[in-house]
Amino acid sequence: MDVKEAIFTLAIQLIVGALAGYLLGKLAIYLINHINIANDSLYPILLLTTAFFTFSITTLCQGNGYLAVYIAGLLVGNAEIVHKKNISTFFDGFAWLWQIVMFITLGLLVNPHELLPIAPIGLLVGFFMIIVARPVSVFLCLLPFKKFTFKGKLYISWVGLRGAVPIIFATYPLIAGIDHAGIIFNVVFFITILSLLIQGTTVTQVAKWLDQIDEPERKNEIAIELPDEIKSAVSEIDITPEVLVHGNKLMELSLPDHTLAVMIKRKERYFIPKGHTELKENDKLLIISDDDEALLQAYDLLGITSYTIKKN
Repeated sequence: MDVKEAIFTLAIQLIVGALAGYLLGKLAIYLINHINIANDSLYPILLLTTAFFTFSITTLCQGNGYLAVYIAGLLVGNAEIVHKKNISTFFDGFAWLWQIVMFITLGLLVNPHELLPIAPIGLLVGFFMIIVARPVSVFLCLLPFKKFTFKGKLYISWVGLRGAVPIIFATYPLIAGIDHAGIIFNVVFFITILSLLIQGTTVTQVAKWLDQIDEPERKNEIAIELPDEIKSAVSEIDITPEVLVHGNKLMELSLPDHTLAVMIKRKERYFIPKGHTELKENDKLLIISDDDEALLQAYDLLGITSYTIKKN
Protein backbone atom coordinates (compact mmCIF):
# COMPACT_ATOMS: atom_id res chain seq x y z
CA MET A 1 0.00 0.00 0.00
CA ASP A 2 1.49 3.34 -1.07
CA VAL A 3 1.15 6.63 0.80
CA LYS A 4 -1.88 7.84 -1.19
CA GLU A 5 -3.78 4.63 -0.57
CA ALA A 6 -2.94 4.75 3.13
CA ILE A 7 -4.16 8.35 3.43
CA PHE A 8 -7.35 7.52 1.52
CA THR A 9 -8.01 4.47 3.75
CA LEU A 10 -7.43 6.54 6.89
CA ALA A 11 -9.79 9.25 5.64
CA ILE A 12 -12.52 6.68 4.95
CA GLN A 13 -12.08 5.17 8.41
CA LEU A 14 -12.40 8.57 10.06
CA ILE A 15 -15.45 9.56 8.03
CA VAL A 16 -17.21 6.24 8.67
CA GLY A 17 -16.23 6.39 12.35
CA ALA A 18 -17.53 9.93 12.79
CA LEU A 19 -20.80 9.20 11.00
CA ALA A 20 -21.36 5.93 12.84
CA GLY A 21 -20.56 7.58 16.17
CA TYR A 22 -23.12 10.31 15.56
CA LEU A 23 -25.90 7.98 14.40
CA LEU A 24 -25.31 5.30 17.03
CA GLY A 25 -24.93 7.93 19.74
CA LYS A 26 -28.38 9.27 18.85
CA LEU A 27 -29.69 5.70 18.87
CA ALA A 28 -28.21 5.12 22.35
CA ILE A 29 -29.94 8.26 23.67
CA TYR A 30 -33.26 7.12 22.21
CA LEU A 31 -32.93 3.62 23.68
CA ILE A 32 -32.03 4.82 27.18
CA ASN A 33 -34.92 7.29 27.27
CA HIS A 34 -37.54 4.99 25.78
CA ILE A 35 -36.78 1.54 27.22
CA ASN A 36 -38.56 1.09 30.54
CA ILE A 37 -36.37 -1.12 32.74
CA ALA A 38 -37.78 -2.06 36.11
CA ASN A 39 -34.32 -2.33 37.70
CA ASP A 40 -32.66 1.11 37.50
CA SER A 41 -29.20 -0.40 38.04
CA LEU A 42 -29.37 -1.93 34.56
CA TYR A 43 -29.31 1.42 32.74
CA PRO A 44 -25.50 1.75 33.02
CA ILE A 45 -25.21 -1.80 31.65
CA LEU A 46 -27.46 -0.83 28.74
CA LEU A 47 -25.21 2.13 27.93
CA LEU A 48 -22.10 -0.05 28.22
CA THR A 49 -23.70 -2.50 25.78
CA THR A 50 -24.33 0.30 23.27
CA ALA A 51 -20.64 1.28 23.51
CA PHE A 52 -19.53 -2.27 22.61
CA PHE A 53 -22.15 -2.37 19.85
CA THR A 54 -20.96 0.97 18.45
CA PHE A 55 -17.32 -0.14 18.36
CA SER A 56 -18.13 -3.53 16.79
CA ILE A 57 -20.48 -2.30 14.08
CA THR A 58 -18.17 0.58 13.13
CA THR A 59 -15.16 -1.72 12.89
CA LEU A 60 -17.12 -4.20 10.74
CA CYS A 61 -17.97 -1.30 8.42
CA GLN A 62 -14.24 -0.50 8.08
CA GLY A 63 -14.57 2.61 10.24
CA ASN A 64 -12.58 3.86 13.21
CA GLY A 65 -14.28 2.26 16.22
CA TYR A 66 -12.44 4.40 18.75
CA LEU A 67 -13.59 7.63 17.08
CA ALA A 68 -17.15 6.30 16.87
CA VAL A 69 -17.29 5.46 20.59
CA TYR A 70 -15.74 8.83 21.47
CA ILE A 71 -18.30 10.81 19.46
CA ALA A 72 -21.18 8.67 20.72
CA GLY A 73 -19.96 9.26 24.26
CA LEU A 74 -19.89 13.01 23.72
CA LEU A 75 -23.47 12.95 22.46
CA VAL A 76 -24.76 10.80 25.31
CA GLY A 77 -22.83 12.74 27.95
CA ASN A 78 -24.32 16.06 26.83
CA ALA A 79 -27.86 14.76 26.30
CA GLU A 80 -30.78 14.67 28.72
CA ILE A 81 -31.08 11.01 29.65
CA VAL A 82 -32.82 9.23 32.51
CA HIS A 83 -30.78 8.26 35.59
CA LYS A 84 -27.87 10.35 34.35
CA LYS A 85 -26.28 10.79 37.79
CA ASN A 86 -26.32 7.06 38.49
CA ILE A 87 -24.90 6.30 35.06
CA SER A 88 -22.14 8.89 35.49
CA THR A 89 -21.19 7.48 38.89
CA PHE A 90 -21.05 3.95 37.49
CA PHE A 91 -18.82 4.90 34.56
CA ASP A 92 -16.53 7.01 36.72
CA GLY A 93 -15.73 3.99 38.88
CA PHE A 94 -15.62 1.72 35.82
CA ALA A 95 -13.08 3.99 34.11
CA TRP A 96 -10.83 4.02 37.19
CA LEU A 97 -11.02 0.24 37.43
CA TRP A 98 -9.86 -0.23 33.83
CA GLN A 99 -7.09 2.34 34.18
CA ILE A 100 -5.73 0.20 37.02
CA VAL A 101 -6.12 -2.96 34.95
CA MET A 102 -4.40 -1.34 31.96
CA PHE A 103 -1.36 -0.26 33.96
CA ILE A 104 -1.00 -3.70 35.56
CA THR A 105 -1.34 -5.45 32.18
CA LEU A 106 1.05 -3.09 30.41
CA GLY A 107 3.55 -3.47 33.22
CA LEU A 108 3.62 -7.21 32.54
CA LEU A 109 4.76 -6.51 28.96
CA VAL A 110 7.89 -4.69 30.12
CA ASN A 111 11.18 -6.26 31.10
CA PRO A 112 13.13 -3.74 33.22
CA HIS A 113 16.51 -4.90 31.89
CA GLU A 114 15.37 -3.97 28.35
CA LEU A 115 14.86 -0.33 29.40
CA LEU A 116 18.54 0.29 30.20
CA PRO A 117 19.82 0.07 26.57
CA ILE A 118 17.22 2.56 25.33
CA ALA A 119 17.63 4.94 28.30
CA PRO A 120 19.83 7.48 26.40
CA ILE A 121 17.37 7.90 23.51
CA GLY A 122 14.46 7.79 25.95
CA LEU A 123 15.97 10.61 28.02
CA LEU A 124 16.71 12.65 24.90
CA VAL A 125 13.22 12.31 23.45
CA GLY A 126 11.56 12.70 26.84
CA PHE A 127 13.31 15.94 27.74
CA PHE A 128 12.67 17.30 24.25
CA MET A 129 8.94 16.60 24.68
CA ILE A 130 8.86 18.11 28.17
CA ILE A 131 10.86 21.25 27.42
CA VAL A 132 10.12 21.96 23.74
CA ALA A 133 7.49 19.87 21.96
CA ARG A 134 4.65 19.95 24.50
CA PRO A 135 4.91 23.69 25.39
CA VAL A 136 5.02 24.66 21.71
CA SER A 137 2.03 22.45 20.83
CA VAL A 138 0.02 23.68 23.85
CA PHE A 139 0.62 27.35 23.08
CA LEU A 140 -0.27 26.85 19.40
CA CYS A 141 -3.45 24.90 20.21
CA LEU A 142 -4.58 27.50 22.74
CA LEU A 143 -4.04 30.51 20.48
CA PRO A 144 -7.81 30.86 19.73
CA PHE A 145 -8.65 30.77 23.46
CA LYS A 146 -7.88 34.25 24.72
CA LYS A 147 -9.06 33.65 28.29
CA PHE A 148 -6.10 31.42 29.09
CA THR A 149 -3.36 33.40 30.82
CA PHE A 150 0.32 32.93 30.06
CA LYS A 151 0.78 31.20 33.43
CA GLY A 152 -2.21 28.99 32.72
CA LYS A 153 -0.69 27.88 29.42
CA LEU A 154 2.62 27.19 31.12
CA TYR A 155 0.87 25.03 33.69
CA ILE A 156 -1.01 23.08 30.99
CA SER A 157 2.34 22.60 29.23
CA TRP A 158 3.81 21.10 32.37
CA VAL A 159 0.96 18.68 33.09
CA GLY A 160 2.65 16.28 30.69
CA LEU A 161 2.16 12.84 29.23
CA ARG A 162 1.35 10.45 32.05
CA GLY A 163 -1.45 8.18 30.87
CA ALA A 164 -1.67 4.64 29.59
CA VAL A 165 -2.92 5.71 26.14
CA PRO A 166 0.53 6.23 24.52
CA ILE A 167 1.68 2.88 25.89
CA ILE A 168 -1.43 1.18 24.50
CA PHE A 169 -0.82 2.74 21.08
CA ALA A 170 2.76 1.50 21.29
CA THR A 171 1.44 -2.06 21.52
CA TYR A 172 -0.04 -1.78 18.02
CA PRO A 173 3.34 -2.25 16.27
CA LEU A 174 3.90 -5.29 18.53
CA ILE A 175 0.56 -6.77 17.51
CA ALA A 176 1.25 -6.03 13.83
CA GLY A 177 4.67 -7.69 14.02
CA ILE A 178 6.55 -4.63 12.74
CA ASP A 179 10.34 -4.75 12.87
CA HIS A 180 11.88 -3.24 16.02
CA ALA A 181 8.40 -2.93 17.58
CA GLY A 182 9.86 -3.96 20.92
CA ILE A 183 12.25 -1.02 20.88
CA ILE A 184 9.40 1.38 20.02
CA PHE A 185 7.32 0.03 22.90
CA ASN A 186 10.16 0.28 25.40
CA VAL A 187 11.00 3.85 24.35
CA VAL A 188 7.38 4.96 24.72
CA PHE A 189 7.11 3.21 28.08
CA PHE A 190 10.35 4.83 29.28
CA ILE A 191 9.19 8.32 28.21
CA THR A 192 5.82 7.89 29.94
CA ILE A 193 7.49 6.80 33.19
CA LEU A 194 9.97 9.69 32.89
CA SER A 195 7.10 12.16 32.50
CA LEU A 196 5.30 10.56 35.42
CA LEU A 197 8.32 10.91 37.68
CA ILE A 198 9.30 14.45 36.64
CA GLN A 199 6.03 16.17 35.77
CA GLY A 200 3.60 14.01 37.71
CA THR A 201 5.39 14.50 41.03
CA THR A 202 5.82 18.26 40.57
CA VAL A 203 2.37 19.26 39.30
CA THR A 204 1.22 20.63 42.66
CA GLN A 205 4.43 22.57 43.27
CA VAL A 206 4.40 24.08 39.76
CA ALA A 207 0.77 25.10 40.29
CA LYS A 208 1.83 26.95 43.44
CA TRP A 209 4.71 28.68 41.64
CA LEU A 210 2.40 29.77 38.82
CA ASP A 211 -0.45 30.74 41.20
CA GLN A 212 -2.86 28.27 39.62
CA ILE A 213 -4.29 26.70 42.77
CA ASP A 214 -7.94 27.30 43.65
CA GLU A 215 -9.50 26.83 47.02
CA PRO A 216 -10.39 23.15 47.56
CA GLU A 217 -13.97 22.40 46.63
CA ARG A 218 -16.14 22.17 49.71
CA LYS A 219 -18.38 19.11 49.96
CA ASN A 220 -21.90 19.19 51.28
CA GLU A 221 -22.34 17.58 54.68
CA ILE A 222 -26.04 17.06 53.96
CA ALA A 223 -25.86 14.78 50.93
CA ILE A 224 -28.86 15.21 48.68
CA GLU A 225 -29.22 14.77 44.92
CA LEU A 226 -32.09 16.17 42.87
CA PRO A 227 -33.22 14.46 39.66
CA ASP A 228 -31.91 16.13 36.51
CA GLU A 229 -35.47 17.05 35.56
CA ILE A 230 -35.70 19.42 38.55
CA LYS A 231 -33.93 22.60 37.46
CA SER A 232 -33.13 24.02 40.88
CA ALA A 233 -30.05 24.96 42.87
CA VAL A 234 -29.11 23.09 46.03
CA SER A 235 -27.15 25.15 48.53
CA GLU A 236 -25.71 24.48 51.95
CA ILE A 237 -24.75 27.37 54.24
CA ASP A 238 -22.94 27.63 57.55
CA ILE A 239 -24.74 29.54 60.29
CA THR A 240 -22.12 31.92 61.70
CA PRO A 241 -22.39 34.73 64.27
CA GLU A 242 -22.54 37.20 61.36
CA VAL A 243 -25.64 35.47 60.03
CA LEU A 244 -27.32 35.41 63.44
CA VAL A 245 -26.98 39.20 63.69
CA HIS A 246 -30.02 39.41 61.39
CA GLY A 247 -32.05 37.20 63.77
CA ASN A 248 -31.80 33.71 65.20
CA LYS A 249 -35.02 32.36 63.71
CA LEU A 250 -35.37 30.89 60.23
CA MET A 251 -38.24 33.28 59.38
CA GLU A 252 -35.88 36.21 59.99
CA LEU A 253 -33.57 35.20 57.15
CA SER A 254 -34.49 37.27 54.09
CA LEU A 255 -34.42 34.62 51.38
CA PRO A 256 -35.74 35.19 47.84
CA ASP A 257 -39.05 33.86 46.52
CA HIS A 258 -39.20 30.24 45.36
CA THR A 259 -36.62 29.29 48.00
CA LEU A 260 -37.13 26.58 50.58
CA ALA A 261 -35.06 25.68 53.67
CA VAL A 262 -35.44 21.91 53.77
CA MET A 263 -33.09 20.58 56.43
CA ILE A 264 -30.74 21.52 59.26
CA LYS A 265 -27.78 19.54 60.50
CA ARG A 266 -26.95 20.31 64.14
CA LYS A 267 -23.96 18.26 65.28
CA GLU A 268 -25.06 14.69 64.43
CA ARG A 269 -28.78 15.46 64.35
CA TYR A 270 -30.83 16.16 61.22
CA PHE A 271 -34.29 17.75 61.25
CA ILE A 272 -36.70 19.67 59.02
CA PRO A 273 -36.97 23.33 60.11
CA LYS A 274 -40.05 25.51 60.47
CA GLY A 275 -40.34 29.28 60.34
CA HIS A 276 -39.94 29.68 64.10
CA THR A 277 -37.01 27.22 64.32
CA GLU A 278 -34.16 28.77 66.26
CA LEU A 279 -30.85 28.76 64.40
CA LYS A 280 -27.62 28.16 66.26
CA GLU A 281 -23.98 28.79 65.47
CA ASN A 282 -22.30 25.98 63.45
CA ASP A 283 -25.65 24.75 62.10
CA LYS A 284 -25.66 23.56 58.48
CA LEU A 285 -28.74 24.76 56.59
CA LEU A 286 -29.76 23.08 53.32
CA ILE A 287 -31.62 25.31 50.85
CA ILE A 288 -33.29 24.64 47.49
CA SER A 289 -34.04 27.56 45.18
CA ASP A 290 -35.30 28.16 41.66
CA ASP A 291 -33.39 31.46 41.45
CA ASP A 292 -29.72 30.91 42.24
CA GLU A 293 -28.72 34.47 41.27
CA ALA A 294 -31.19 36.01 43.73
CA LEU A 295 -30.02 33.51 46.32
CA LEU A 296 -26.40 34.63 45.95
CA GLN A 297 -27.49 38.27 46.26
CA ALA A 298 -29.34 37.40 49.47
CA TYR A 299 -26.21 35.70 50.80
CA ASP A 300 -24.24 38.90 50.24
CA LEU A 301 -26.83 40.95 52.16
CA LEU A 302 -26.91 38.43 55.01
CA GLY A 303 -23.13 38.23 55.28
CA ILE A 304 -23.07 34.55 54.35
CA THR A 305 -19.61 33.71 53.04
CA SER A 306 -19.36 29.98 53.74
CA TYR A 307 -21.67 28.07 51.41
CA THR A 308 -21.88 25.63 48.55
CA ILE A 309 -24.21 25.81 45.60
CA LYS A 310 -24.90 23.18 42.95
CA LYS A 311 -27.17 23.75 39.98
CA ASN A 312 -28.96 21.13 37.89
